[in-house]
Amino acid sequence: MAHIIVVGNEKGGAGKSTVSMHIATALVRMGHRVSALDLDLRQRSFARYASNRAATLKKEGLALPSPQFCELPEVAPEDLAPGENIYDRRMAEAIAQLDPVSDFILVDCPGSHTRLSQVAHSLADTLVTPLNDSFVDFDLLARIDGEGEKILGPSVYSEMVWAARQHRAQAGLKPIDWVVLRNRVGSQAMVNKRKMEEAINRLSRRIGFRVAPGFSERVIFRELFPRGLTLLDLKDIGVTSLSISNIAARQELRDLMKALELPGVEVNL
Repeated sequence: MAHIIVVGNEKGGAGKSTVSMHIATALVRMGHRVSALDLDLRQRSFARYASNRAATLKKEGLALPSPQFCELPEVAPEDLAPGENIYDRRMAEAIAQLDPVSDFILVDCPGSHTRLSQVAHSLADTLVTPLNDSFVDFDLLARIDGEGEKILGPSVYSEMVWAARQHRAQAGLKPIDWVVLRNRVGSQAMVNKRKMEEAINRLSRRIGFRVAPGFSERVIFRELFPRGLTLLDLKDIGVTSLSISNIAARQELRDLMKALELPGVEVNL
């Protein structure tokens, strides 16, 4: 069976599409068959990333390793069983189609609470949650006191993950391996940075996720999106001299792939 990686949270601007494309492309470059789905039917940032990539490869005559991007299959209302949710059916059919031809299925979720996102989280073998290094984003996971010291309780997204875990347990499936990525971590030793690190480590032990390094804030990511490219493509498009920032970004990607501990993956980027 394909290993399902879900990239999700319920807040926009955390870098989900960038993380999704880099994980998917890295896996393909390491020899794995990867299919990708974008469940954000409104903004479709991941879908646009994939579309930009296809256009760039065609225009420049390139053949770069790429995940197989797929659309959710359409389902006619009359084909539904009584009481069946159309989004549940569309997601089930997508996974059924992709499972035989994929080692990994990567699913990018919207930055909002939707039925599709709920279903995807219950299917996740690995859940990746990018989180900006800010207490504004931390509030997605847990409520905290005004000093940033005491965790008052889980927040809405954590509760959704808990429900997904319960559904998997009832179905006799393996527990979700939940990995939270700290994105856009500042380089300076600031008080807020220290408090965030302490709070997220306390919360990880309390509600059961692993903490992994994400991506720093870098101009290169904004430059790559319009062409659909990733850090791993730079040398293939003729960028032979990488800046220190780009080299550091590639190392962050290697560290991320190692931290995910995906089955059968030997990181050799």
